[in-house]
Amino acid sequence: MKDLENITKKLDRRNFLQKTASGLGAFALGNLLSTSSDAKSFEKDLLAALPSIAPKAKRVVYLFMAGGPSQFETFDYKPRLSNMFGQDLPDSVRKGQRLTGMSANQAVLPVVPSAFKFNQHGKNKTWVSELLPYTAQVVDELCIIKSLYTEQINHDPAITFFQTGHQLPGRPSIGSWLSYGLGSENQNLPAFIVLISKNAAKDQPLYARLWGNGFLPSEHQGVQFRSGKDPVLFLNNPEGYDGADRQEMLSYLTQLNQLQNDKWADPEVDARIAQYEMAYRMQTSVPEVMDTTHESDEVFELYGPDSRDKGSYAANCLLARKLLEKDVRFVQLYHQGWDHHGGLPKNMAQQCKQTDQATAALLIDLKRRGMLEDTLVVWGGEFGRTVYSQGKLTQNDYGRDHHPRCFSMWMAGAGVKAGLSYGQTDDFSYNIVKNPVHVHDFQATLMHLLGIDHEQLIFKSQGRRFRLTDVSGQVVKDILS
Repeated sequence: MKDLENITKKLDRRNFLQKTASGLGAFALGNLLSTSSDAKSFEKDLLAALPSIAPKAKRVVYLFMAGGPSQFETFDYKPRLSNMFGQDLPDSVRKGQRLTGMSANQAVLPVVPSAFKFNQHGKNKTWVSELLPYTAQVVDELCIIKSLYTEQINHDPAITFFQTGHQLPGRPSIGSWLSYGLGSENQNLPAFIVLISKNAAKDQPLYARLWGNGFLPSEHQGVQFRSGKDPVLFLNNPEGYDGADRQEMLSYLTQLNQLQNDKWADPEVDARIAQYEMAYRMQTSVPEVMDTTHESDEVFELYGPDSRDKGSYAANCLLARKLLEKDVRFVQLYHQGWDHHGGLPKNMAQQCKQTDQATAALLIDLKRRGMLEDTLVVWGGEFGRTVYSQGKLTQNDYGRDHHPRCFSMWMAGAGVKAGLSYGQTDDFSYNIVKNPVHVHDFQATLMHLLGIDHEQLIFKSQGRRFRLTDVSGQVVKDILS
């Protein structure tokens, strides 16, 4: 009973979820303890540790379009703007809302309709831009949310807010929270892996802190996989070392770390030991998962011609599918180049050409492998774009400024309603008129689909309890299947 009590003291929700199958084995153990008061207390602790939400998703792939894709050229069709080309944005629409410094001094804010046509697709006749022909073919799988909003009007705080729940750096990212809360189902690969398109326009920088662990133990930080000789930096053995040398060195290093841990009881030492052990196992697992030579020609054709070019967006989508097959918990793809203050028609067409086919292919590939039903796919950026043109407006060219008040993104797969368009904006896609969804609402919903109550997954740091959604966020139940 003493040993059992020690185990119970160390039991928390995260460890419980990682080490039991829905708690059945633990309950069986509780029954063996008869009806003693210790047994009842033990069972009470187990009940408290059980998840209160049945998870729909086992894993997530998040396709982040950094820079802020325009909703006018993707999913938010505004036909009434066609007769308003060049007219000044009405004050009744703007309502005194702040502008960025890039367009605040413009004499007029000329309305510009999209240069691209929209057509209806799928069973529900969903409007999709001609720039996304492949996405249009899978639109019945999508839950398109047209009423996202945020308070952040510039890129760095906006993308930081989306990825960490706070506009200032230093908080854990979504993937780190999920790694901490749910752990890993593959002991040979990290629970959180990041892929960045190598050939995307670098209009806005990306920082490693966007997939950082913040104040969580460092073993939960995202690990960036790269194209090229060394997919993970510093993973390969130094020249002249073999596997036995490396294993011996890590064994002695672990002993030194353990001595330090015994003296100081620093949890970060445990994290360091775990990272070294993971790195050793990854020396075998990473080359295997990065190898796409066994994929069929049909698969490469599905993802598009760029899928053979390692490090491209298409190749990363294919690699993401392989990582998800290996039960990696959270895969994050970043594709830069969506910040179109000028030259939007040309640049938007180029961005969609780089991403559209592979994005749709990922959904098709997951579905035919029976994985879409328990994999959540997310697509979107940090904010939207303005209805008015920034800078010079011509019949064939225009730009759009940042717009945080309303924008579009989509989710697909595990637990979300397929073929749904949710939320509504006004005729200028400037304000939300129906079903607003805040960034924290999106984060709370994502966690709910993974079986996590966003108000319960917390971590105490510097005397305060933190969570991904800070002090707000509501699950968007209307989009749940």
